[in-house]
Amino acid sequence: MTILSYLLAFLVAIGVLVAVHEFGHFWMARRVGIRVLRFSIGFGRPLWSRHGADGTEYVLAAVPLGGYVKLLDEREGPVATDQLAQAYNRKPVWQRILVLLAGPCANFLFAVAAYWVLFVAGVPALKPVIGEVAAGSVAERAGIETGDEIVAIGSRETLSREAAVLSILDQLMEGDAIELRLRQADGGTRSATLRLDGDTRALTEPGALLPGLGFDFWYPVVPARVGKILPGSPAERAGLREGDDIVAVEGTPVADFPGLVSLVQPNAGRTLEFSVERAGQRLEVSVEVEAQREGERMIGRIGVQPATGAPIPEEMRTLERYGPLSAVTRATGKTWDMSALTVRMLWNVATGDVSVKNLSGPINIAEYAGFSARQGILAFLSFLAIVSVSLFVLNLLPIPILDGGQIVYQLAELAKGSPLSERAQAVGQQVGILLLLVLMSFAFYNDLSRLFS
Repeated sequence: MTILSYLLAFLVAIGVLVAVHEFGHFWMARRVGIRVLRFSIGFGRPLWSRHGADGTEYVLAAVPLGGYVKLLDEREGPVATDQLAQAYNRKPVWQRILVLLAGPCANFLFAVAAYWVLFVAGVPALKPVIGEVAAGSVAERAGIETGDEIVAIGSRETLSREAAVLSILDQLMEGDAIELRLRQADGGTRSATLRLDGDTRALTEPGALLPGLGFDFWYPVVPARVGKILPGSPAERAGLREGDDIVAVEGTPVADFPGLVSLVQPNAGRTLEFSVERAGQRLEVSVEVEAQREGERMIGRIGVQPATGAPIPEEMRTLERYGPLSAVTRATGKTWDMSALTVRMLWNVATGDVSVKNLSGPINIAEYAGFSARQGILAFLSFLAIVSVSLFVLNLLPIPILDGGQIVYQLAELAKGSPLSERAQAVGQQVGILLLLVLMSFAFYNDLSRLFS
């Protein structure tokens, strides 16, 4: 059922975003007098179709991983004499460019609308308050302390942890020292500078940024109490029960659940002695730690999940909410900032300054779609906004089979005074397909690596 719900959420997300993108092309084509022959969501055999009064065939097709708008064009078949004025190839270059731009721009506007809804409804988040700081780390050398709140990075305010992480990543790609403004526990403010030496590429791998800098955000204490035992796990075989408090491992006291994890993970394949409190009694339980692969290393797991931790106090929460008018400005700025960050990420991946492991394929996107859908409509809308921004940027890349590449063709025709030769366009299409296959290969590899690790 989980897989089916994730698949359904993924298909809904793709259907919505493709429909938005293709509607942009459709709407602009109609505005400049180009006849639209077909508006299709999906590829392959039509599952449903009908002809509208405007003469356009509207189609839902069997493969829901894309879509297209088919325009009247002499290069794709004969056109009646009385319809030549409505053909795409007969329109001025600037009108063709408008049609090509309209699809990505529709994705941009959809993201703005989604963020507007979120900001009007209110986006709950946790404040970027520093938790543990690792000894000898970049963060400790910068003077960052537990309890400090990051209120700004560079010139950007950071109201939430997401904003802080994205701003740190943005500064990291710029190659400069990362300037932080901190609010101390007593209410005073001060500055700190994270200075990074050598190659920072490893910090851009998923999940590596904060550990590499040597700090984490504050989280409520999660006790080392067994909340759930996975079926067939080492914990079940050893006789652990839900509600057991794990107080020590091999004689080392356990303060909380992360402390338990830190003692178990390095001991893959070993049998460890657990000191457990159950119903007021102290028990000794031998647990054989299971070895599992995580990326390039083997880690130990026993198959337990934590019980619910302490509630998050109100002073650690924040709610980003705006009125209907101010939310327009905030949503537009958020969409633009996310677009610019996506462009910088792609550029730095291409130059080797950012790990290629950041590329995600359909498996990872489906997981995020399903997870966000389970969190509620606002979380799913936030996911749609992020993916819509990605589609806006990706479709403007100068790759021939994408909108951006077709725009390059139109600009070349404008400069040359005549269309590019069919051979030149065919070569460009082949190069574009090759580039997309390379990107998709990296994305699929990353998806499978995450899945099987």
